[in-house]
Amino acid sequence: MIAIGQYNDLRIINKTESGLILTDGDKEVLLPYNLAPASAEPGENINVFVYIHKDGSLIATTKRPFACVGDFAYLTVVDDGEDGVFMDLGIGKDVYVPEKEQKRPMFKGDKHVVYVFLDGANDRMVASSRLTNFVEEEDIDLDEGDEVSLLIVDRSDLGYNAIVDNKYIGLLYTNELFDELHPGEVRKGWIKKVRVDGKIDLSLQPMGYSHILDNKNVVLDELKADGGVINLGDKSSPDDIYSRFKLSKNAFKKIIGGLYKDRLITIGDHEIKLFKDDEAE
Repeated sequence: MIAIGQYNDLRIINKTESGLILTDGDKEVLLPYNLAPASAEPGENINVFVYIHKDGSLIATTKRPFACVGDFAYLTVVDDGEDGVFMDLGIGKDVYVPEKEQKRPMFKGDKHVVYVFLDGANDRMVASSRLTNFVEEEDIDLDEGDEVSLLIVDRSDLGYNAIVDNKYIGLLYTNELFDELHPGEVRKGWIKKVRVDGKIDLSLQPMGYSHILDNKNVVLDELKADGGVINLGDKSSPDDIYSRFKLSKNAFKKIIGGLYKDRLITIGDHEIKLFKDDEAE
């Protein structure tokens, strides 16, 4: 199935006056010649970005957009429209932001971090600056000390809001910053704290891993107390892991990965065991 607003691997099946005809075996898409490699021939596969043209037809391009559906991105308003504005996607196709999806009024020349998604009514790409409607706020799979990618959004009374790993939103506190930040900037960051209410505190400096080291000893002590075997491993459920160790699955995997590198344990899908000399090859 062709994914609109995403990259697709499609097969070239024909050449026409307008361009190349591509297919996924079900639907067909036009790739205009000015958006296609000159050497492309029928029978070849090609990776393209697909969107809906204003006439309702599917169009492909080999140009790389600034954002795909499901992405947060820093885009520029290039035109005003009826009840909304258009932002530049970098491919000759703009994305529409309705007034109702604007956190504050947008004007030509403005730049904003927005979230790109499909309009459920017509599958056309649209965007929103109401970012909190699209970030994940439950089951946050992050732990203190994790390295993450940050997209700086804007400044608040406490600091800078940032999109975390294209999924969550967190805060960098002003009194902990030593660099000047700008909306749209992409930075490497670290998780300082995930609060009970789901809010995420961020840092631009690496966090200590003392909590990981402490829990290594907890896991080793539990293994020794249980005869050298615990029925939790790489593919165990997060609930089972938390019930036993009060750790997220992400933290647990870091701990057992470290113990494995130290040749202290062996790891299975649903089991960890104390390493024995006779298990060495």
